[in-house]
Amino acid sequence: MKLVARTLTAQRVRAIGLALPVLAGLAACGPGTGGDWNREAGAQIRDAGFGSPTTNNALYHSGQLHYAQVLSQRFAQEVPTTVTFAFNSARLDAEAEAVLRHQAAFMRQFPEVRFSVYGHTDLVGSAGYNQRLGQRRARAVVHHLVALGVERSRLDALVSLGETQPIVATQTEERRNRRTVTEVTGFVERHPAVLDGRYAQIAYRSYVGGSAAQ
Repeated sequence: MKLVARTLTAQRVRAIGLALPVLAGLAACGPGTGGDWNREAGAQIRDAGFGSPTTNNALYHSGQLHYAQVLSQRFAQEVPTTVTFAFNSARLDAEAEAVLRHQAAFMRQFPEVRFSVYGHTDLVGSAGYNQRLGQRRARAVVHHLVALGVERSRLDALVSLGETQPIVATQTEERRNRRTVTEVTGFVERHPAVLDGRYAQIAYRSYVGGSAAQ
């Protein structure tokens, strides 16, 4: 009997050993672990631009969300998306204006696309003051893009994130934290190409002159 018991115990150990990797793999995909298997399609896009994950799911299956992501990637690859500022300032310097010329050239090439500008600050000063300063920076960028020929209606979300998302976590002055970031938000709903669902044609349109276009 003891021999049989030892044999059964050894079999159980081997079975558990074989099952552990499978269980670990399933756990890694479960909720709260970073796995994507149970996420709605399109849930990774900012809710600020696209609404709830349920809406994202419908947009994804219509093609709109997928091609918005494609355009967002193109914009980030072809154009400098970030403008930085002097301490306690929302004034655009020559370097910032050069970056915005690149952004405006891309935007004019894709008139069916909407964009958002997010304002940021460093960690110096109160949270309330930095919230307002981030808003001023976002507005300065939008006003300059409009002056460069971009329709104001396509810059539809002026958002200040204040000091909440620093690139460099320091309590001292840090220029890299004092910035705006421009991102693709989606499509202009009433544009003819969008009404016809021609998202692929928009997303893969040749960008004449590349990111050097002025």
